Amino acid sequence: MLNIENLRVGVGDKEILRGLSLNVGRGEIHVILGPNGSGKSTLMNVILGHPKYQITGGKILFEGEDLAALKTFERARRGIFLSFQTPEEIPGITVENMLRTAKQAVTGEKIKILQFHKELLALMKDLQIAPEYANRYMNVGFSGGEKKRNEILQLLTLKPKLALLDETDSGLDVDAVEIVSAGVAKFHNAENSCIIITHNAQILKHLPVTRAHIFLNGRIVKSGGAELVHEVSEHGYAPFEVES
Repeated sequence: MLNIENLRVGVGDKEILRGLSLNVGRGEIHVILGPNGSGKSTLMNVILGHPKYQITGGKILFEGEDLAALKTFERARRGIFLSFQTPEEIPGITVENMLRTAKQAVTGEKIKILQFHKELLALMKDLQIAPEYANRYMNVGFSGGEKKRNEILQLLTLKPKLALLDETDSGLDVDAVEIVSAGVAKFHNAENSCIIITHNAQILKHLPVTRAHIFLNGRIVKSGGAELVHEVSEHGYAPFEVES
């Protein structure tokens, strides 16, 4: 589904990603681990076409198509979704109107208002989001945990092919992480894929991890199975710095 080949990315004169390669197959879940500043979030933003970053080498293919010439909204319509580490507040647009409009833009189909409202409330119930939040402005006045659960609500509503989850579990208590983890598990199936940045193995509790990757200094220094997540939890990144 996603093929990244020798990707080099920078901002101004600073190089952040230094020859990174990664292949994600359909139905797979990949976990990215690494200290702050290692390039994890940069990769997520580059996949979706953030204009701040310049690709200076390599390429990104999504279902065989080179993403270089596509704008962010075009990549989203292809089926790529990014859950933000710090979700934005959008005054003046309710959660329900935002999600209904986004789904229409992605699918190109007219959405029946009453049917969509019923489906949205069912998803909100699963994520323990109070129904009145459907009529509140997007993320305005939401707590950190509410914003993160709202990101998963968007994921379940839009049903993308590739979900990029950037520390969706950060700042959450144990119960909230459980809810978010179950929401991601509800989304994932054999036809879609996930790339998850996390520092917390708890979010992976319900998810069958295909591969885990250690990021250091803009490169993948080690890849393996779910055991890498537990190694990092126990020993940190120091052992991998020695290996790299």
